[in-house]
Amino acid sequence: MKIILILIAIVTFIFVSRLVMQNITAPSHLGHKAGQLAPMPDKPNAVSSQTDIVDKRVDPLQYKADAEDTMSAVIDALSSMGNNEIQEQQSHYIYSVFTTPKLHFHDDVEILLDEQTKQVHFRSQSRAGHSDLGVNRQRYDQFKALYNK
Repeated sequence: MKIILILIAIVTFIFVSRLVMQNITAPSHLGHKAGQLAPMPDKPNAVSSQTDIVDKRVDPLQYKADAEDTMSAVIDALSSMGNNEIQEQQSHYIYSVFTTPKLHFHDDVEILLDEQTKQVHFRSQSRAGHSDLGVNRQRYDQFKALYNK
C-alpha cells in the first residue's frame, strides 16, 4: 500500500511540475513571419483567424479607418479586458499575456494587422494543459465585442 501511495505522489509531482513549467515558460514559436502567425498546436487549446481547422477558426476583424486607429482600438480592447500585459508592441503586431484570475495560468494572445487585406488577425493559445475548456474562444468573443464598439 505504501508503494502505491508513493507512486501516486511521484506521478502527481511530475504532472504538477510539468504543468508549472509549461505555464511559466513563454513559447518560442510566437511572432509573425510573412504575414502569418504561428500555426495551431495539436492540442485543442487555441484559436486563430489564420487557420483552416474548423474547431479552432475565428473570423478576422475589419480595420478601422487606418492602421493607427486600428491599433488604438486593439490596445483599448485589450486594456478593457484586463488580466493581461502587453509584452511586445510593433506598428502592426501585439503580443500580450493573459493570466487567469484563480489559477494564474498564462495564455498567449497575438494580434496582427494585415495592411493589404485590411484585416486584424487574432491568435490565442493556452500554455499549459491539453484543453482550454473554451477559454480562448471566449476571449476572442470578448475582444471582438470590445474592438467593434
